[in-house]
Amino acid sequence: MLEKLPDVVGHALREQRAGIEKTVYRQLDLRAGTAAITLTSLAFGDHAPIPALYTADGAGHSPPLAWSGVPVAARSLLLIVEDADAPTPQPLVHAIAVDISPHETGLSEGALKSPDHEGEGVKTGRNSYLGKSWLPPDPPPGHGVHRYAFQIFALAEGEAFSGTPGRDAVVDTLRDRAIASGCLIGTYERPDTAIKVGKGTTRNAAIGMENMT
Repeated sequence: MLEKLPDVVGHALREQRAGIEKTVYRQLDLRAGTAAITLTSLAFGDHAPIPALYTADGAGHSPPLAWSGVPVAARSLLLIVEDADAPTPQPLVHAIAVDISPHETGLSEGALKSPDHEGEGVKTGRNSYLGKSWLPPDPPPGHGVHRYAFQIFALAEGEAFSGTPGRDAVVDTLRDRAIASGCLIGTYERPDTAIKVGKGTTRNAAIGMENMT
């Protein structure tokens, strides 16, 4: 959807980013004195590019994930994926998966429901577009590199989630029950197709400024 935006929009919003410090993993900060979960993917390395297959420029399936180090006290796992560089006040939520068995060691490719794909029946919450599915990375052209934080949390004893929880409900529960966490960062950027016409100015941006005068 955002691939159709003109580059001038991405350039205009380039400095507007939610910030990695606003992701759930950073906000809760369970790293000190608690167990750490190792989260990896066969599709990309930490802080490495996410293949287009898993984005809005490809099939849009959720990527494969694997984890280890879940504490024995865990009674369920929760996954939340956020775009830390979205031009929004808070990170954009791309997926929430709840009530994952603590005995699971990962999610296969396409496990989460996504556009034109039914997934594997994983219980999901709401993404930022209010969908109960994986929202493929879809950064505005010309906005630069976006960091997508795949965050896994181990939860202590408690009730299962009811309905399809959003970010606020998930954070409230994690504050009460999270006992361990892990994070994997994947990146994605849409190529800047604007033609440079001068220092710090692109052809699309120049046209946009002309149209506003």
